[in-house]
Amino acid sequence: MTTPVYLDNNATTRCDEAVVEAMLPFFTEQFGNPSSMHAFGARVGGAVKSARAQLQSLLGAEFDHEIVFTAGGTESDNMAILSALEISPDRDEIITSAVEHPAVLSLCGHLEKTRGIKVHVIPVDGRGLLDIAAYRAALSEKTAIVSIMWANNETGTIFPVAELAELAKEVGALFHTDAVQAVGKVPIDLKSTVIDMLSLSGHKLHGPKGIGALYVRRGTRFRSLIKGGHQERGRRAGTENTPGIVGLGKAAELAALHMADEETRVAALRDRLEKGLLQRVPNSFVTGNPAERLPNTSNIAFEYVEGEGILLLMNREGIAASSGSACTSGSLEPSHVLRAMNIPYTAAHGAIRFSFSRDNTDADVDRVLEVMPGIIEKLRALSPFWQGANEAPATFNPVYA
Repeated sequence: MTTPVYLDNNATTRCDEAVVEAMLPFFTEQFGNPSSMHAFGARVGGAVKSARAQLQSLLGAEFDHEIVFTAGGTESDNMAILSALEISPDRDEIITSAVEHPAVLSLCGHLEKTRGIKVHVIPVDGRGLLDIAAYRAALSEKTAIVSIMWANNETGTIFPVAELAELAKEVGALFHTDAVQAVGKVPIDLKSTVIDMLSLSGHKLHGPKGIGALYVRRGTRFRSLIKGGHQERGRRAGTENTPGIVGLGKAAELAALHMADEETRVAALRDRLEKGLLQRVPNSFVTGNPAERLPNTSNIAFEYVEGEGILLLMNREGIAASSGSACTSGSLEPSHVLRAMNIPYTAAHGAIRFSFSRDNTDADVDRVLEVMPGIIEKLRALSPFWQGANEAPATFNPVYA
C-alpha cells in the first residue's frame, strides 16, 4: 500500500506527540479551574502562566501578559478589529489588503454593510506584493486600524509588516497583523516593532485545534469582545481552555527549536518540488513572490485544467494538497488571492497549494513528482481549453528557468 503524502499543512498540521503528552494530564489529573484559589486551581494556573511565557518567547514579546488566549485565529482577528473601532468612535475607517484571510475580509465586509465603516482594500501586484503608494494614500486621521497579514496563506508571500506598522503610527492608527501562517515558520521579534496586535492559531504549528492567541502590546487600549468573568485580565471572558493552552505553549516551544529546520530543510523540499514540477509539466508556473515568502509554501498554477479535478486525482493517489484556503473550500470561483494578483482564469482555476511541515520528507516530494505529470496530462486531454492552447508558452514566466 502506498504511504499517504500530506502537503496541506497551511490548512492544519499534525498535533505533535509531545504536545498531546503535555496536554493529557489537564483532562484528568490536573482538572482544576485555573481561576480558583485552592491548590487544584493554583497548579493549573501555573501551567497556564508557563504556556503564556512559552508563547511570549516565540513571539519576542516584552511581557507575558501581552498574550491573550482565544479559540483561534478567526476570533483573534475579530477581537483586534472590533476593539479598535470601539475605543476610537471618531475613527471609522479600516485598511486591509485584497489578499487577506476570510477571517478579516468577511468581517470588514460585514462592518461596511451594517455599520457604514469605510474599508480601504489595498491591491497587490502580480507577485502578491502590496501597493505601498495606495497604502500610504489610504492612511488618514480617520483610520482606526490597519490589518495586514504577516504572510499570505495561499502563496506564502511575506509582507513588510514592521514598516507598514510604522506608517500607521504616523496617523495614530492601530496596526494588527494576522500572523497565523507565519508564527513558528519565520523569526518574529515583536518588541523590536510597533505592531499593536498579532493573531495566531495553535493548529498551524503542530498544536491542537480550537486554541489561539492575540498579542496585545502593553499600553494598547482594548475592549473585550466576550463579556463575562475576569479571565485574561478582563480581555477575554470564559474559563480557560487549559489543555489547549498547555498544548499551544508546548507547540510554541517546539516551533522555536525546529525553526532552523523549517527555514532550511523544509524550504529545500519546497524548492525541489517546484523545480521538478516545472521541468516535468509544461504551462505551469509558481505564483507569489519568490524572494520573500514562507519556507514551506508553494502555489503552482497548472494552466488549462481545473483544480478540483487535480485534487480529486491526487487524493486517489493518497496525496493531500489544496486549491486555496480551507476556509473557502466549496467555491467554484478561483481563489480571491490569485484573482487579486490578476492571474488569468485559465491558470487560477488550476492552482494548487502545496504546504510542507517538519514532518515531510524527500520521499513525499518523489511521490508527487512521480504522479503529478500524469494527472495533469490526463486532465488536459479532456480540456477544450488545452486543445486550443497547443502548448503555448506559459501565461506567466515561471520562477525557475
